[in-house]
Order: sequence, then structure tokens, then C-alpha cells
Amino acid sequence: MTSIAAATNENLADISNYLIYSAMAVYTLAFIAHIAEWVFGSRSRVATTSAALTGATAAAPAVAVQVKKAGSTTVLERPAVVTKPASGARDAEDGPGAAGGSERGDLYGRMAVSLTTLAFLLHAGSVLSRGLSVERAPWGNMYEFSTTFSMVIVGAYLVLLALRKNIRWIGLPLVTTVLLDLGLAVAVLYTDSDQLVPALDSIWLWIHVSLAISCGALFYLGMVATVLYLFRDRYEAKLADPAGPQPGDFAKSVLSRLPAAASLDKFAYRINAAVFPFWTFTIVAGAIWAENAWGRYWGWDPKEVWSFITWVAYACYLHARATAGWKGRKAAYLAIVAFLCFLFNYYGVNLFVTGLHSYAGV
Repeated sequence: MTSIAAATNENLADISNYLIYSAMAVYTLAFIAHIAEWVFGSRSRVATTSAALTGATAAAPAVAVQVKKAGSTTVLERPAVVTKPASGARDAEDGPGAAGGSERGDLYGRMAVSLTTLAFLLHAGSVLSRGLSVERAPWGNMYEFSTTFSMVIVGAYLVLLALRKNIRWIGLPLVTTVLLDLGLAVAVLYTDSDQLVPALDSIWLWIHVSLAISCGALFYLGMVATVLYLFRDRYEAKLADPAGPQPGDFAKSVLSRLPAAASLDKFAYRINAAVFPFWTFTIVAGAIWAENAWGRYWGWDPKEVWSFITWVAYACYLHARATAGWKGRKAAYLAIVAFLCFLFNYYGVNLFVTGLHSYAGV
């Protein structure tokens, strides 16, 4: 026990703690800036009702057509022509964002992104110093897994923004979730910086767990887009039925600023489809590590079972998307169930179920 304590750099461990609290403070400022963006910003140009309902980009003006009938002339109007977007046109997720139609809203939005970037740097510094304090991968327990998980979520979001994918509409739910995750980590899951138990001291900790964290972070982005798709799709359905109940003022204020439902659905599908092969390899890597640590590839441990259940759920979602009758809302519900399976595997199994993966504690 003395040798383990001596191997821990307490100064770096303390710096890690200070940095994570600093990151939380800046994330809070980013949260306030995102709220201001939504409150003071005007409707996004990409979220107009006509584009949402028809998928159209332009409509030709009505043209008068003359038809001669038995000594008189009847003037008819040619119906406006609706054209579909070109295949190379930018998707709605590339549009101006949640409040990009307003200069004031856009200012708050850019402030929110800048603050999120600063918070991410502090967050990354905390994770890095935590790992350096014990000279190992900084995800050996639930606290470290949680802080790294939320860091990767923010990192993926910022990378997509840097690639000129304007997904600022995801910023508010993302920052909110990160604050909740970090709050739970420091208040409930905190564990002192320490060395690994022997079963975790393997190169597969870098491969298997880092993949699990990255896949979960990207699955989260897909889940947020899916949930927003469901709200936006119902909003568009109400607008398409003037005789039915119409959205309230609050719904119009919020949902009208999101990209069209079809674009949100496409964004979620692309994320989930791209991540699924890596999640498959994550399970395979875990099986290889299990054979090295415990002498068997698969033992129906709760963590193994729920990892497989998550894999099956996402496989069903992807299959449903390839089946005409299961596109849209039905497939979206499957995607949410799949992410809930991942979330239970992340929290529930570690905290409430006893198994071989319980050795790291919280």
C-alpha cells in the first residue's frame, strides 16, 4: 500500500481536481451563453416552414397561361413548381444554427462556442494531469471514465464544428449533459488517484476502454439528434395539418430554430452507422482482454451481456433503417432504446450489478 501511495503524484492529482472544477465553471458560463442565444436569437433561415414541410429550396412564380375558348380568353395560373434540393446542396445541419438569423443571437452563440472550447481545454488538462499523476491511462475507475467520456463528447462536437458542420443547435443539450455528468462524477463517483488493480494493468485498457468511451460519446450525439428529430417531426406534422391543433408559442419559438426533421434524422443515422463497426470491435477487443485476464473470451458477465444487448439494439436500428416500413419515428425509438442500453451498461451495471467488472468500484 505504501509503494502505491508513493507512486502517486499528489500535486498533479490536486491540479487535476482544480482543473475539473474550473472546467465546470466555464461550462456553466457556456450554458448561460447558449440560453441567451436561444432567447435573443431569431428564427434560423434553415428552419422555415416551407422547407420543413416540402423539402423545397425554391418555388417558381405563378405564370399566366392563356387558353382560347370559343371567342373568349380564359386566364389560368400555372401551379408553382417545387424543386428538390440538388444532391450536392448543404444539409440543414450546415445552416446558420439555432439562432443564426439574428446578429445578437449569433454573437451569443459564438461566445458559447468559445467558452465551450476554453472549458474543453481545462477539461482535457484535468484528464491528462490525472493520468500523469499515476502514469497510466486516465480511465481506470468510474470517476475517470465519466470525466473522460464527457471530454470526448465535447471534443467530438468541436471537431464537427471545425469541419464547418454547423451543429450549434446541439450545444445547449450537450453542455447541460456534460455539467450533469461532471457533477455526478465529482459528487458521487469521485475516487482518489491511485494505481490500477492487476486485472486492469494491460495494453487493452488503452484499446478497449478508449474505444468504448469514444463510441459512447458519438452515440450520445446521435441520440440527441434523434430526440430533437422526434420533437421537430411532430412540430412539422402539426404545421402540415391546419385543421388540427397547432404548436404553441413556446414550441414555435424553440422548434422553429432547429434544422428540418429530415436533416436531424439523417445526421443521427450517419453518426450511428459510422460508429457501429467500432462498437463491434470494442466488444471483440473486450473478449480478447477477458481471455488474457481471466482465461476465457466470454463468460456472460453482466457487462459483457449488456455490451452485447447494446450491439443488438443498434444492429436492429440499422436494419430498421434499411427497411422501408421502419424509417422515421419507429427507427428513432429504436435508436433511443439502444442508447439507453448503453447508458445502463455505463452506469447501472457498474453501480448496481455485481460482476467481474465491479473490481474498479466507483
